[in-house]
Amino acid sequence: MAAGRKINVESVDRPELAKHDSKNLDLAFAMDCTGSMGSYIEEAKNNIRRIVEEIVSSEKSDVRLALVEYRDHPPQDSTFVTRCHDFTSSPKTMKGWLSESSASGGGDMPEAVADALHDLLKLNWREDATKICVCISDAPPHGLGCGGDGFPDGCPDGIDPMVVAHQLAEKGITIYMAGCEPSISPYKDFFMAVAYITGGQYVPMRKAQVLSKVIIGGAQEELSLNQLMAEVDAEVQNRVQAGEDVNEDEVSDLLHQRWVSRGECVAQLQMNNMELGGVYSSPEAKSYSKFKSFSDVRTNFKAKPTSFNGRREPECYTRSAAPKPSGGGILNWMGSWFGGSSAGDAPMGAASSPAPPPALLSDDLMPRAMASSHDMPFEDEYNTVRTEVTKAQSSRLVKKVMAKHKIETTNIIHK
Repeated sequence: MAAGRKINVESVDRPELAKHDSKNLDLAFAMDCTGSMGSYIEEAKNNIRRIVEEIVSSEKSDVRLALVEYRDHPPQDSTFVTRCHDFTSSPKTMKGWLSESSASGGGDMPEAVADALHDLLKLNWREDATKICVCISDAPPHGLGCGGDGFPDGCPDGIDPMVVAHQLAEKGITIYMAGCEPSISPYKDFFMAVAYITGGQYVPMRKAQVLSKVIIGGAQEELSLNQLMAEVDAEVQNRVQAGEDVNEDEVSDLLHQRWVSRGECVAQLQMNNMELGGVYSSPEAKSYSKFKSFSDVRTNFKAKPTSFNGRREPECYTRSAAPKPSGGGILNWMGSWFGGSSAGDAPMGAASSPAPPPALLSDDLMPRAMASSHDMPFEDEYNTVRTEVTKAQSSRLVKKVMAKHKIETTNIIHK
């Protein structure tokens, strides 16, 4: 864009500003492939062709797929840290990668989340594509204060996930964090923060069977919103070239009002008939998203207790030293969870202590055991609707454009 040129976007009838013509979609998956994730890998493998076909038929998109598998660093896991498969246009090839994946290992509870995010930067993203990564995880990154963390200072290779998240945002890569709850729940503010930085969303998942709807709905929403990106870009650039401060809230409010007044409608992924952005966001996550380094997040981070149907879970549920469920299923998990010593500092699942009697499987504790197999006693419904642009969606679009141009809110950085 020529210096000093001011773009006028007051006329909303200009299609080159109001719409983004590209229907290219680059859709990547970053998937935890440790012991507890078998059902999610199977769900993705069995439905990848249907996922692509539905996106293509509904959005008329040219879709490419990529996969980043991740586990952990030695000695926590001796197989691999990450394994990358660059973009392909073949669902059959993607299904083959998923078929070769397996859920095993993992060592301590935290996994190589930072490494997986970093590997996303290495993929061959198309410049003009809508860029989405669905990150499927049930464990935090190293360094968030989880008890028994083999790398309590963070990624042993020195990868800073906050730096990487901002780099992903600058490349226009939107992260949908699919958090496998409840195991990830104490740490989900971190995952929300990463999604928030990239203009994406945190999506809670309590069973593997909803994964396909989440992927399809997320892709449809982002392709739909991307048609408004040129207009957002013009508005932001207009202010920069006029020497004005760019206030994220002010710009998103202005655009939201404009779009509502002209009846602009977009796709929206909903959970239980509610907008995700209105349900799954927190002041803490937004606060963490402003930090440029993971060390700042670590200093301020507080894990949250989890609840089922509004009930706070007992302390043993949220104890950070709790083991991750393995591929052995619910009975093995129940044995490892309740087989530990009752001493507060003893590792859970210690073989030296007998399992407690069945009476200890109270109503409050039973959901924890069931959660290990991702088979919850209640179900969330996901659907995608076409509705008017919301304030949350407007804010996400503005955030993406500001990240692309490295513009801090209320502070202009000229490149």
